[in-house]
Amino acid sequence: MTRIDFYILTEAFAAASSHVLTACKLCDKATAAGKRVFAYVPDANVAAALDSALWTFRQGSFIAHERQAAAIEEPLPAVLIGADEPPAAYDGVMINLGLDVPDFFSRFERVLEIVDADPAARTKSRERYKFYRDRGYELATHNL
Repeated sequence: MTRIDFYILTEAFAAASSHVLTACKLCDKATAAGKRVFAYVPDANVAAALDSALWTFRQGSFIAHERQAAAIEEPLPAVLIGADEPPAAYDGVMINLGLDVPDFFSRFERVLEIVDADPAARTKSRERYKFYRDRGYELATHNL
């Protein structure tokens, strides 16, 4: 069964480190553990910000990634950014940067939810938490 982790950004942390930078750090950790990551990002501006940040968030290196397209060719990137269901090879980790739960979330080993300090985003993340809890998923929270 999918494990769901909520990463809660405090206002002080959010001011210094956006949800995009947090997503980069989570991508880095997951790919270092040998997992492919699907970053679910339905907002085009956030997808562009993540795409850019994955090139620059850590000095001296970047995480191999691509934006989701109709066909992805070998070798597959470590991180795929998109808003549609990813190819079957991406079933390890999903980072949800959307406000809703995507229909295909349960095919992943882990789902990482980043909870921004914005009040509207917090309200939506509470709804996602309740959704997962009501369906019996294992939940963990991490305060950053």
